[in-house]
Amino acid sequence: MLTKPPLDLKSKTEDKVPALVTQLGYAGLIPFVALALAIWLVDTKLSALVGLALVGYGVSITSFLGAIHWGLAMRETHQQRQASYIWGVIPSLIAWLALLQKPVAGLIVLAVLLWMCYAVDRATYTRYLLRSWLPMRLTLTVVASVSCAGGAIGLLR
Repeated sequence: MLTKPPLDLKSKTEDKVPALVTQLGYAGLIPFVALALAIWLVDTKLSALVGLALVGYGVSITSFLGAIHWGLAMRETHQQRQASYIWGVIPSLIAWLALLQKPVAGLIVLAVLLWMCYAVDRATYTRYLLRSWLPMRLTLTVVASVSCAGGAIGLLR
């Protein structure tokens, strides 16, 4: 069985974000923005369903953000990986709790969780030579969290 060698951060230089990744990242904002706008545009009888769809999408994205840390930890050779494994499951657990709430509360929890994920990424991406990814991560976090917050406000009308 072929295995990848451990990530050697000492000999690696920081990579630029690949164009495809940038495109996919920004495309991933489409459901956030579209569903948040739809909450405001659809009949109030349908807005709760649209809000639930937005919560569901937010849950999947925040779970993905945590899972990134598992992937990074699997390549590490030192003890820091335990913290990455632990953090890697926290977003999915918090997101699951958000899914169990009414959509307004769930969207607020997800907006905060998106910022928690960004804060952890900001602290750890440098160690993985991924600092060049942070401007994109910031933009994605701003748009996604504003969409969640805007959706929550729209559900209160």
